[in-house]
Amino acid sequence: MMSSFSVLLVEDDAAHAEITRRNLEELGTGACAFVHVRDGQAALDHLQAARMASTLPDLILLDLRLPRLDGLEVLTQVKSHQDLKRIPVVVLTTSEAEQDVASAYERGANSYLVNPLDHAQYRALTHTLRCYWFGWNRVAHS
Repeated sequence: MMSSFSVLLVEDDAAHAEITRRNLEELGTGACAFVHVRDGQAALDHLQAARMASTLPDLILLDLRLPRLDGLEVLTQVKSHQDLKRIPVVVLTTSEAEQDVASAYERGANSYLVNPLDHAQYRALTHTLRCYWFGWNRVAHS
């Protein structure tokens, strides 16, 4: 598993963001730099600043239903930007709608996960997500 990694969580629900942060930091080994923004425009602003500072995240966890700019538009902009398109984007949402799943993949999502309502299942999901993206998976670095 990577010794350290960074995650940008784009999630408008503060309680859900805190649970996600805690689960990612507690499970497994390695340090987790975790940034949480509450809307789509804030996500793009953060990514622009991170790009300028050469501190892009290793993974983006993206909700679909966001204020100011929805998750699908954020996804479109990230995947169309030369400096951002290699960052894996995992849609992490409550929507099980087939149209949302299809739209996310058409716009370049690397994965689509539906939040389980059960805390134990959500903890297992975040553990598996961490093991996969920061343990088993390999990404190209610029």
